[in-house]
Formats: sequence, C-alpha cells, structure tokens
Amino acid sequence: MSDDVKILATGLGFPEGPVVCPDGSIIVTEIRNNQCSRITQDGKVSVFSKCGGGPNGLAYGPDGALYLCNNGGSLYVEGHSMGIAPHPDYKFGSIQRLDPKTGEATLLYKECDGHLLSAPNDLVFDTSGGFYFTDLGKRYARQRDHGGIYYALPDGSKITRLAFPFLSPNGCSLSPDGKILYVADTESARLYAFDVEGPGQLKKPAPFAAHSGRPIGGTGKNSRFDSIAVLANGNITVATLSTGYITEFSPAGDIVRAVKMPDSYPTNICFGGADMRTAYITLSDTGRIGVMQWATPGLKLNYNG
Repeated sequence: MSDDVKILATGLGFPEGPVVCPDGSIIVTEIRNNQCSRITQDGKVSVFSKCGGGPNGLAYGPDGALYLCNNGGSLYVEGHSMGIAPHPDYKFGSIQRLDPKTGEATLLYKECDGHLLSAPNDLVFDTSGGFYFTDLGKRYARQRDHGGIYYALPDGSKITRLAFPFLSPNGCSLSPDGKILYVADTESARLYAFDVEGPGQLKKPAPFAAHSGRPIGGTGKNSRFDSIAVLANGNITVATLSTGYITEFSPAGDIVRAVKMPDSYPTNICFGGADMRTAYITLSDTGRIGVMQWATPGLKLNYNG
C-alpha cells in the first residue's frame, strides 16, 4: 500500500535510475535537470554529476565506475512533468562513463553500425563485465525513432545491435542465473523475456520476426511500463505508469502482487539494505524518492558494491 512508502527526498527533476552506493547513499538521475544527484540516508540532496543531456538509467560497472544511459535531452513544458519531445539542442543519445569520485562524465558510445543512438534508457551488466542496454527511441509530434536492444563493453571497444526494431524498450534486467534478459516495453505495457545464449548473444529470432523476445506479462489495464528490477527469487518488479503501481510478475508472467504508489509515474525501483528488502522508488511525476520494505529481497546486482 502507498501508506507504507516513506518519502526520502523531494524537489527532484523527474528522477530515474536509482543505484545504491557502497556507503548507503543513493544516486539518481534527474532527466529534467540534466544531472545526477546523490541522496544520503537522511534525505540530503547534492549534485553528483553535471552530465548534461537527459540522464536516464544508471549502473555500476566492473571497474567501480558508473555507466549512464543518456537520452540526449527532452523538451519540457509547463503542466507536464514528463518530456514531450526532444530538447531543441538534442543531437543524439549516448552511453557515458561517470567517475565514481568526481562524477565527471566521458562519452563512451554515441553510435552503433554507423547509426546514431536515439535515446538510451536502461542497462544491466552481466557476469562477464559487458552490459545490455535499451534504446527507447525519441518521440516526435507525428512520428518516433525505432527503439532497440544493444550490448556493449565498458572499455568502449565494442557495441552490438541485438534486437531492432523494437517499439519502445525501457527497463531491462537479467534473471538470477543470467540466462534470461527481461525487457519492459513502454507503449505496449508488455514484459518480454529473451533467452541469453552467451555474453551479448540472444536467441536468434524466427524468420520475419524483429526479435526473439516472448511476451510473458501485462496488466490488462490501460497502463505503460517503465523500468524493472529482478528479485532474488526470480520474480520481476515493473514500474507501471499511469495506474501508479509497482507490479511484481512471476517468471511465468503471473501477477504476484501490485503495490500502489503515491504517484502516477513510479518509474524505477532498486534494492539495498543488509537484507536487500529496502526498495527505493523514483516517484517521478512529483519529483520524489520513496522508500519501503518489499516482501522479498531484491537480487544483488553484479557490481553494485
């Protein structure tokens, strides 16, 4: 229930991408404010990185640095908390590396196969040290860029397109054994599962299919999906927009529980604490960070301290 959600911090510019740091603080991206911020356990907020653009998904890599999906920037108008179009200065999306001490941002990738990235959204590292990431695709007034799923190495040496086109891939995460890549599609509000056959290798699609993902879950309601996080038991939590829930699915696609949030745009969830049951949730419409105890522990990510 939303009454169980306590507010840790307020006044943020459409926060997303929360990660729990080794010292217990939380770093979030602020898409609207073009920066990443650090939040201490007593709710104090400070700027961590002036990365620019539209910082979105964030994750620790094997070298202890933070890796950022930057959507390149969005246009905001009065009365809308969410961006409605690319920012007038938008040129491309990118993957950036953030120094864990200074927050200094360096460009890692801006294109794949000679094509500029559109709007990288979320990423997850595997045990071999590479990362899968989604590109949501930019939305325009009468059209949109195709989205896609990619795999890259953190040293900047290799980026590979795995699934393209894809309507609007958003959150992504790996199963506890690393054999399934889960991807949430925003506009269709579907949760997809891809079989992983090796580092950066997904099962090949059937003839004439755009990708090999199989839809395993949906809410049956007029909602949209944002980011996801996998639990230690293998279930998948999905931030569900418009209806304002965190929806927990089993690997078979059954809804285990749906927890109402005090916000219509809960966009991301991550886990921390000694027992990994402390859930940090970005309440993006109102610019807040919520915290609550989840029923079961979250999955420890490969390089998050």
